[in-house]
Amino acid sequence: MTFTAPLRAVLIEDEPLAATRLAGLLQKQPQPVAVVGTAESVAEAVELLQRLQAHPPDVLFLDIHLADGLSFELFERLTITSPVIFTTAYDKYALRAFKVNSVDYLLKPIDPEELTAALAKLRRQQQQATPQFDAALLTRMLQQAQPAKEYKTRFVVRVGEHLKAVPVEQIAYFASLEKVTLLHTREGRRFVVDYTLEQLESLLDPLEFFRLNRAYLAHAEAIHDIVHYTNSRLQTILKPTAPDNDTVLVSREKVAAFKAWLDR
Repeated sequence: MTFTAPLRAVLIEDEPLAATRLAGLLQKQPQPVAVVGTAESVAEAVELLQRLQAHPPDVLFLDIHLADGLSFELFERLTITSPVIFTTAYDKYALRAFKVNSVDYLLKPIDPEELTAALAKLRRQQQQATPQFDAALLTRMLQQAQPAKEYKTRFVVRVGEHLKAVPVEQIAYFASLEKVTLLHTREGRRFVVDYTLEQLESLLDPLEFFRLNRAYLAHAEAIHDIVHYTNSRLQTILKPTAPDNDTVLVSREKVAAFKAWLDR
């Protein structure tokens, strides 16, 4: 039996050139494919698919990374019954779970023949029951496939006319005082660094360092003691002692996260 009715496709892709190219490839398919909607973000995709809820598309072409997050969020917000063909730059070996989950994927730049094969597979699946898409499985798989983020291992500081490299293992905490950020070592030395605490938060391993408040970012081993303070706040006793015996409090809005970080 020859399939003649056009497939209704939705393209969710945050790269305009990639979306235009895919739409062009779909127009050249041996069997008709009609693009009935496009979106560049999770938010746009949610709105589009809600509008199409009464007549869902036959297939979603879904990029993994969108402008405002991972496309897997769609499956947390909506009940999606349309088959999915992912378009991604991820290595095929890292994506073996996609086919196991009966969801096809196309590596960018998309090969026209692979696109034709994916559409043929989709049409075959229309004639049989297809396992439910497991967004949680693919989210875990993707996270495991991503290379671990590399954090800074040392900071170069100035000592007189000399430069010195301070390994992260020797750092107790960073303190921001009067628009200057100071690196405090476990030996009690301190050096000026050309980073804000906001920048340091993204450069340091969050399992090891915690932003206590607007002025302090501390290593776990530098927190010598924790004391209950007023109004459910916490005071941390740092080692070496904070400059001028400063009282280092955990910001009220960070208390819950701080406890979870300690208890990881």
